[in-house]
Amino acid sequence: MMCDARIFMPQIVALSGEQTIHVAPITVGDTVEAIARHVVAGAPERFALAGLSMGGIVAMEVLRQAPGRVTRLALMDTNCQAEMSNIAAAREPQIVRVMTGRLAEVMRDEMKPGYLAPGPQRLEVLNTVMEMALALGPDVFVRQSRALQRRPDQQGTLRKAKTPTLILCGEHDALCPIRRHEFMAHLMPNARLEVIAEAGHLPTLEQPNAVTDLLRHWLASPVSVPA
Repeated sequence: MMCDARIFMPQIVALSGEQTIHVAPITVGDTVEAIARHVVAGAPERFALAGLSMGGIVAMEVLRQAPGRVTRLALMDTNCQAEMSNIAAAREPQIVRVMTGRLAEVMRDEMKPGYLAPGPQRLEVLNTVMEMALALGPDVFVRQSRALQRRPDQQGTLRKAKTPTLILCGEHDALCPIRRHEFMAHLMPNARLEVIAEAGHLPTLEQPNAVTDLLRHWLASPVSVPA
C-alpha cells in the first residue's frame, strides 16, 4: 500500500540484466478485483508474478482471475484472508484525516518502526516509504484503503492453485506475521516458505540481497504448465 517501484528497486537493479521486469501499478481502482483486472490487462500472455503486502493481495486476485497465465507466484509479507471488521472500521478515521490534508501524519502513525526489524537501515527504509506515499498522494490512499476493506478471502484460490509458489516473510513482520505465511504455505500444494532473518514487513528493502537471491532461484524454478 502506498508504494511504487522503489519498493523493489534493489531487485530491479540486480535482476534487470537477466530478466524482463514489469512493475504493475496497484493505484487504479477501489476494489482488489478492479486493480487485478488492470494488472492482467497490461501483463504478457504468460508471466511470473510477485507481490508484497497489498501487492500480494492483488497478486492472489490476479491468480484467481487468470490462473493459466501465471507461471510462478511469489507472495511476500501478505495475507490471504478478508479484512477483519475491526481493522476495516479503523480505516475510516484514517481516510478522513487523509482527505483533510494529513497524509504524512497518517503514514507516520501507520508505518510504525515496529513493523520493521531493528537495525541501522530502519530510518532509511521509513524515509523511502514516506517519499513513495507522498508522491502517490491522498486519492490513492483512499482508493487503496477502500479496496483493502472489501478485499475477498483467497483461501479457496490458494487451495486450488497448482502454480509453483514462493511464500516469503520477514522474521520480525508484526503486521503479517510468520504464522499467516505458514498457513498459506499449508494451503498450497506447490508452495515453499522462506523466512528472511533480520527483516520485518519490507524485506525487499531491509534485506535486499537475501530477497534477490531467493527471487533469482524462484525465477529459475520449473514453470507452471496451463491445464
